[in-house]
Amino acid sequence: MSRVLIADDQRDVLEALRILLKGEGHQTESVTSISGIFNALQQRDYALLMMDLNYTRDTTSGQEGLEVIPKIQALDNTLPIVVMTAWATIDLAVEAMKRGARDFVPKPWDNERLLTIVRTQIELGSALRKGRKLEAANKLLGGNVPNLIADAPSMRPVIEMVQRVAPSDANVLITGENGTGKSLIAQALHALSPRASHSMITVNMGGLSETLFESELFGHVKGAFTDAKSDRAGRFELADESSLFMDEIANIPLNQQAKLLRVIETGEFERVGSSKTLHANVRIISATNANLADEVAAGRFRQDLLFRLNTIEIALPPLRDRREDIMPLAKNFLRMHGQRYRKEFAGFDETARDRLMQHSYPGNVRELDHVVERAVLMAHGPQIKAADLGLTTGGGESKSLEDMSLEEVEAFLIKKALSRNNGNARKAAESLGLSRSAFYRRLQQYGL
Repeated sequence: MSRVLIADDQRDVLEALRILLKGEGHQTESVTSISGIFNALQQRDYALLMMDLNYTRDTTSGQEGLEVIPKIQALDNTLPIVVMTAWATIDLAVEAMKRGARDFVPKPWDNERLLTIVRTQIELGSALRKGRKLEAANKLLGGNVPNLIADAPSMRPVIEMVQRVAPSDANVLITGENGTGKSLIAQALHALSPRASHSMITVNMGGLSETLFESELFGHVKGAFTDAKSDRAGRFELADESSLFMDEIANIPLNQQAKLLRVIETGEFERVGSSKTLHANVRIISATNANLADEVAAGRFRQDLLFRLNTIEIALPPLRDRREDIMPLAKNFLRMHGQRYRKEFAGFDETARDRLMQHSYPGNVRELDHVVERAVLMAHGPQIKAADLGLTTGGGESKSLEDMSLEEVEAFLIKKALSRNNGNARKAAESLGLSRSAFYRRLQQYGL
């Protein structure tokens, strides 16, 4: 059902249009003044605005309505405007279209023609909004992700669960150590869902400061805070009719969790600085390397929010428990990075294969990706050798601490901290005296 806003100062006109549009399944709201139009648009979204051109200033020129069209467009340039007047002329119609109206209806109107215009403009407006949303989403998504490789027996329950759950709208929580490929599973869930025609929207909750939390998720209006130079849609708005992937969900500040719970339960939210309630139909896919049950017990995570997020939980095994996938993954990364750096390789020699299979991978699949990328950059021959990988058989670094750069030492200590804490990023960060956001920035910086 589409919501149509009708603006006219004649009550009989408003009632006639209400009855006509109700018969077509449209919901209507009526206002009798220019100020009423703006008040209504501040409160909710509409699929179409039908407005008279003449109000209090005079009764024939249409200037009052013409002057307000650009102002309405400035509020929402995807809202179709159909203008109406009993004093219709070709010049007035042309001028209205120049200023942003989509169509023109003379009074008295022909019912069939008016209904055709309404249907057409609602469809065009919907297509325009989706197109704008897709453009904004594409800017956030970045590059492509390699194909899912999961031949190890430990991955079979994961793939079966993805295939069973993906076609539904159920919220999914993906758990597993850092770097196990949670984002790839999220993409698979989205790609196999009825929402796949829309781009999945992603946000890393670990990288959001508390001050930017609401703006990033719910958007803001111009002037809401110092750096708000223009209106900005948030991730929920961009993910309408699609999937929203919230990575590192355990990092949401406790005082913000109630706001997230509300939008998950109702689909309703407000941009920062606005009282207008928006609605989005979003499927939530979230991921964490933390034990959320422990976080709930410690008072750091709301239990009711956890219940909303984990309708279905998918647990990913670490790479050390899926060693059958190590070489297929390594070959895939070799192909990818070879193309990226314009280098060709015949593959890995025997020493490199042995070294890859013996490594413990505290950073899991992401670490393997980083190791292969380094090898591509370091190798000179037609095959990748063990020395190109920068690994020892024990899984440590090939250099001593004295021979490492400052960045290499930092990456080494982060790997050790992850290994000591079984891949738990929160505990690893605490052991190193780092905040969560600082720790996640370093994980990204070093490809861990």
